[in-house]
Amino acid sequence: MSKVVVIVPNWNGSGHLSACLDSLVKQSLKPHIIVVDNGSTDGSLERLKNYPEIEVIKHAKNRGYAGGVNPGFQRAIDLGATFAAPFNNDAVADEQWLEKLVNYLEAHETVGIAACKLLTSDGKRLDSSGDYYTVWGLPYPRGRSEAAIDAYDAHTDIFGASGGASLYRVAMLEEIGLLDEDFFAYYEDVDISFRAQLAGWKVAYVPEAIARHAIGGTSGRIKGFTTYQTVKNLPMLFIKNVPRQYLWRIGWRLLLAETLFLGRAVLSGHGWAALKGKLRCLYLFSANLNKRRRIQAAKKVSNEYIWSMLIHDLPPNARALRRLREAWWKLTRKKEST
Repeated sequence: MSKVVVIVPNWNGSGHLSACLDSLVKQSLKPHIIVVDNGSTDGSLERLKNYPEIEVIKHAKNRGYAGGVNPGFQRAIDLGATFAAPFNNDAVADEQWLEKLVNYLEAHETVGIAACKLLTSDGKRLDSSGDYYTVWGLPYPRGRSEAAIDAYDAHTDIFGASGGASLYRVAMLEEIGLLDEDFFAYYEDVDISFRAQLAGWKVAYVPEAIARHAIGGTSGRIKGFTTYQTVKNLPMLFIKNVPRQYLWRIGWRLLLAETLFLGRAVLSGHGWAALKGKLRCLYLFSANLNKRRRIQAAKKVSNEYIWSMLIHDLPPNARALRRLREAWWKLTRKKEST
């Protein structure tokens, strides 16, 4: 039987933590559970005393999602585990969630990451059935907010897996590296999925593995957090991973999307958060170029394969960009007809 480690990053998640851990303790396939606490001050550590069988790694400060998962990944490597599963502290797993993911990876040796069917906390809508990356440089969760959850019941290869509840092959992590802690939170799961794809590992969607997630249960408490992380992380994701052949084809679209996003941030009162995110991204530019060189040098798949895995459209919720694109199409058609 494969050794499996489940990693729960936690920052002031006391209100969700018991339900999360209870669901993991009751798994049909028993894992070694690790909670990585990011300097919580809300009584989380006291609550964890109710779970003496769970290993706790304590941080003095908040190191974000990536910094909260990586010590667990490293511990899984040190323990000689076969698989490691990051799991959000505001998520709850069905009893056979982990067993279904492990069974799939054991049967498919070329798959490095398994994504589950992640529902909203009430189970009525989808949170994610895997992640997409688009030719606009914009990732998005497949099926987000859709009520027709049964429409996502087929196994399929997918571009990426949500870090909220997924399973990673430890051998893959040893090859491509752990989460990039410069992301802190948001898109670090897309980044590691992109690196896995470039290295020749598949990412698969396993619909019979089901968990439920309270979207934004942690990050939604911090004003401007999403804006800062989005402005900082989207360009890093692009710079590190997009093959040179597609830099321009994706880059000009991402630049347009970023411009609109920055304008909306200013109008919504998040302009300062956006500016800080952009400055941090520029500060990290040189480091990301170095990461890019290593990632692209180790690439084992063709550029055409990567292109085939991208979505050649905008994310469903990119309404402003869709309106702008439609206006451009109308203008060009009018010019062609005159």
